[in-house]
Amino acid sequence: QVQLVESGGGLVQSGGSLRLSCAASGSIFSIKTMAWYRQAPGKQRELVASIKGGDINYADSVKGRFTISRDSAKNTMDLQMNSLKPEDTAVYYCNSVAVVRGMPGLHDLWGQGALVTVSS
Repeated sequence: QVQLVESGGGLVQSGGSLRLSCAASGSIFSIKTMAWYRQAPGKQRELVASIKGGDINYADSVKGRFTISRDSAKNTMDLQMNSLKPEDTAVYYCNSVAVVRGMPGLHDLWGQGALVTVSS
């Protein structure tokens, strides 16, 4: 069984910081891409940041405030969120595109989500 588990969500005041973590476990052979998505109430899920090899991309709305990082050896990923705004309030999801042992092709894996609430 393969799973992604997020941690670190919570309630923070506007201007504050939070750090999200994601740990991948199970029969993962290799990870191609890891990313953070978020979904605010009534809105579609959107990409926040992604990391593939040495390439890192951010949504314009979080550039300069959020930092994505990955530990390939541990199959973990973090998202450091600074200068948080009320509009950052959402459920944040960890995503990974990975090769799973015993299963052909690439697999799109999702965590259960971590709620981040930013109060004004």
